[in-house]
Amino acid sequence: MSNVALQVISETRTNAEKYAQDHHQNFINGAWVAAASGATLAVVDPGRGSELGTVAASATADVDHAVRAARASFEAGAWSHAAPSNRSQTLWAIADGIAARAQEFAEVEALDNGMPVTAAAMHVSNAIQCFRYFAGLADKIFGHTSQIQAQGQEFLGYTVKEPIGVAALIVPWNAPLRQTVYKVAPALAAGCSVILKPAEETSLSALKLAEVIAAAGVPAGVFNVVTGEGVPVGAALCAHDDVDKVSFTGSTEVGRLIVAASAGNLKKLTLELGGKSPLILFGDADLHAAIPSAAMSIFGNSGQVCSAASRLLVHRSVHDRVVEGIAAVGSRLRLGYRTDDVDLGPLISQTQLDKVSSYVDGARVDGADVVAGDQPLPAEGFFYRPTVLAGVRPAMAVNREEIFGPVLSVLPFDEPDEAIAMANDTTYGLAASVFTRDVGLAHWVAGRLRAGRVGINVHAITDFSMPGGGYKQSGWGRENGPAAIDPYLEVKAVFTSLAH
Repeated sequence: MSNVALQVISETRTNAEKYAQDHHQNFINGAWVAAASGATLAVVDPGRGSELGTVAASATADVDHAVRAARASFEAGAWSHAAPSNRSQTLWAIADGIAARAQEFAEVEALDNGMPVTAAAMHVSNAIQCFRYFAGLADKIFGHTSQIQAQGQEFLGYTVKEPIGVAALIVPWNAPLRQTVYKVAPALAAGCSVILKPAEETSLSALKLAEVIAAAGVPAGVFNVVTGEGVPVGAALCAHDDVDKVSFTGSTEVGRLIVAASAGNLKKLTLELGGKSPLILFGDADLHAAIPSAAMSIFGNSGQVCSAASRLLVHRSVHDRVVEGIAAVGSRLRLGYRTDDVDLGPLISQTQLDKVSSYVDGARVDGADVVAGDQPLPAEGFFYRPTVLAGVRPAMAVNREEIFGPVLSVLPFDEPDEAIAMANDTTYGLAASVFTRDVGLAHWVAGRLRAGRVGINVHAITDFSMPGGGYKQSGWGRENGPAAIDPYLEVKAVFTSLAH
């Protein structure tokens, strides 16, 4: 890398650190405003465990302010009634704006979340592509026509799809920018006005996105960001009578609270919730490829992925070889600070670190074997080693509950039916995968797995061009893919007589 390139990276990194150390406000109705109470929350660097700057600790009054702005903008129609081609061009401009500041976004995201900068850069690239994808769909929202005969007359019927109104978008901390864009892009493409509530642990990329969206020409009030904790901010958004739609990604426990809170005005919901995803590995699988794939399906992003393959169901004939192989991969992964040449960053917080540790400690007490995970950790930050647990029994908490950390439970099986039964023995159904060289067996198993995304010789690839969502208690509805705009639309049927 040239000295000039290194200098640019160094300056961008310094600017990102200065940005994180600032005192950030909400973005409401096209302006930056402090929380009405003046309260703030600390921005914490997970890789150091140290406090940086602050974000607004908003409350109900701030939610009301944002909802009023969003409702006024929606009713005014500058965005909701704009020509779809204009919305398309604006979304493309947003993508260009992110691309022009891609390294800056990556540095901020890595600092706020703890992931390595190289990983954050891939998330930024994905966000750019996502805006461009939905820019291409914004002017392709079509209804249909129908000629109708009723009551001895002829009618022409047609449908139109209209934006649903004010949409509250509540996103998690594990992939902040990417998860934000997966909601914001289709909501804006549909013509909605938006209030974005980022996770309190990772608000910075959402606030930086607001700068880009405003610069792209989205009218004031159409895109708003309100930071703060789930209670009161998220709760107030979900209960607000002037919010028409909520899209949430997070835990199943919080999803239940959102369902209850939204009942007042029967607002529409999209929920992508928890997972305890199985990976079935047969004895004939290409172990050279399957072992590292299985390892990174749980260890990637330090296990902080809702669709992570946290349950490995492996044929008994290759059990020991696979366990040893995955443990070896985990032991080789380098943990470290975001700017280092590393593979994995820290967990998001001390709270999450304590949670993951308690699950592994409990499994050890219950008789599981810790095959990997006892190596030393960095002195600072919320790090946790990739951990492999063998000798796990189906009833153990580590096999049934979402841990959201780099912890793999391994269980052996003998027959395909046994593996399928074990895979489906969960309240979740977000993702699953099957590894085998037998094409017929692979598709037969895939057809019987109760999950929203199923991989064959790969684990649950996530992409904005394919729908994602869960069966059972992993959620309602789907995000991404060609139909991702539909949850932000209402369908109206119109009839007219053809009598003459």
